[in-house]
Amino acid sequence: MGIIQKQTIKGTIYTYLGVALGFVNIGLLTPKIFSTDQIGLTNILVAISAIFAQFASLGVNNVTTRLFPYFRDEKKKNNGYLFILLMVVIIGFLLSLFVFHFLKPMIISRNIHKSSLIVRYINYLIPLILFTLIFNVLDVYNKALYDAVLGTFLKEFVFRILNFIIIIFFYFNIIDFDNFVLLYVISLSTPAVVIIFILIIRKQFSLKPNLSYIKKNMAKIMISVGLFGIIAGLSGIAIINIDKLMVNDLLDLKATGIYSITFFFGSLIIIPSRALKKISSTLIADAWKNNDTQIINKIYYKSSINQFIIGSLIFIGIWANIDNIFRIILPPEFISGKYVIFFIALANLFEMISGVSSSIIQTSKKYKYQTYFMIILVFLVVITNYIFIPIYGIKGAAIASAISTFVFVSMRYIFVLRNFKMQPLKINHIFVIIISVVSYFAADIIPLFNNVFFDIIIRSGIIVIIYGVLIILFKVSDDINLKLIKNFFKDNFSHKK
Repeated sequence: MGIIQKQTIKGTIYTYLGVALGFVNIGLLTPKIFSTDQIGLTNILVAISAIFAQFASLGVNNVTTRLFPYFRDEKKKNNGYLFILLMVVIIGFLLSLFVFHFLKPMIISRNIHKSSLIVRYINYLIPLILFTLIFNVLDVYNKALYDAVLGTFLKEFVFRILNFIIIIFFYFNIIDFDNFVLLYVISLSTPAVVIIFILIIRKQFSLKPNLSYIKKNMAKIMISVGLFGIIAGLSGIAIINIDKLMVNDLLDLKATGIYSITFFFGSLIIIPSRALKKISSTLIADAWKNNDTQIINKIYYKSSINQFIIGSLIFIGIWANIDNIFRIILPPEFISGKYVIFFIALANLFEMISGVSSSIIQTSKKYKYQTYFMIILVFLVVITNYIFIPIYGIKGAAIASAISTFVFVSMRYIFVLRNFKMQPLKINHIFVIIISVVSYFAADIIPLFNNVFFDIIIRSGIIVIIYGVLIILFKVSDDINLKLIKNFFKDNFSHKK
C-alpha cells in the first residue's frame, strides 16, 4: 500500500506540473507566437500519429494490462514477454506504414491547397508513429512492473519542458519554423527513448524469447483480448482526435489551430476528475470482487455530485471571465473560438456529472459494453461533425462534441440503472445548477473594469464566495459541508492531544 500511495502522490504532482506547463505552452505562449495554421499543423501531426500508433499496437496494451501477471517472473525475465511486445511493435509498425503509404496520396490531395503545411511536413508522421507506438507499449509494460510514475513524468513533464524550450528558441529567432517542427518531433519522441534507456539500466529490457511458455489456450486468450483491445483503443483515441481531423478536412488548418487552442481552455474543467477516476476504479474493482454493490453505489453518487460541484465552479468561472481570457491571453483572431470553449466545457461537465459510470461498467462482468458505447460515440462524433461544422464552423465541432457526449453519458446512465439498479442523480444536483446560475449572474451583472486583472479578481471572488457559501449552507455534499470545515478547524487547531 505504501508503494501505491507514494506513486499516486508522485503521479499527481507530475500531472499538475504538466498541466501548469501545458497552460504556459498552449494557453499563453503558443497563440501569441505562432500563426493559426502553424498551431493547426502540430495538432494534426499529433492527432494522426496517435491514431496510427494505436492501430499499430494491435491491442497489445490490453493484453499487457490483463494477462501480464501470468508471465510475471523476475528470475525468468518475465518469460520473454518483452520479446512478444517488440515483435508486435515491429509487425504493427510495418502494417501502419503500409496503410500510411496507401493513404498518403489522399491526405496530400485533400490538403495541398487549403492546408499546405501538412503536405510539407507529412513525412514527419513516420518517426512520430514509431516513437509514439514504442512509448505507449513500453509505458503500459513499465506500469505492469509496478512503476506507474515514469510514463507520467516523461509525457506530462519532460516533453512539456522540452516543448517550452523550443518555443522560446523560436520566439527569439534562434531557430526557424522548419527547425521548430523537427525539434518538436524529437521532443515527442524523447519519452520513448528515455523509457527504453531506463528499462535497460534496471535490467528489465530482456529480449530473450520464450515462446514455448505460451500454450494453445493462452495464445487463444491473448488473441481474443488483443482483438478486443484494438477496437477499444482505436475508439478511445479516435474520440480524442477525430474532431481536429474533421475541422481540418471540412475547413482548413487555420481553423484547426484556433479550434485546438480554444478546445484546450474548454478541457481545463475536467482536469480535477483524472485523479478521482484513477483511484475510484481500483475501489470499484475490489467492490465488484466482493459483490459489495452498496459501496459502488456510494462511490457512484459521491463521484457524481463532487465532480459536478467542482466542474460547475470551473465552468462558470471560465465563462464569467471569457472576455478577460480574450483580453489578456488569446489574440483577436481566436475570437471565433469563443463558443468552442463554452460547448467543450459543457461536454466535459456532462462527463463529470456521470461520475464513475465508465469504471462501474469496465470493472464489471459486462465490461465489453463500454467498448460498444465508445464505438457508438465515434459514429455520433463523426455524424454530428458532418452536420454542424458546415453550418457553424469550429463552433459546430464543439456543439457536436457536446451533443455526442450527452448521448454517450446518457447511454451509460441508462445501462447502469437497468443492469445494476444504480443511479447517482438526486435533488442536490438541482441545487448545484441553481447555485451555479445565481453565482454566475451575480458576477455577470458587474460592468467590465478597464483593469483586466482587477476585473478577474473581483468577478472570480464574487463567484467563489457566493458559490462556496451556498454549497455549504445547502449541504449539497457530505464531503464539502460546514461540518467538514468545523472538523478541520477542530482537528488542526484544538489543544487536545
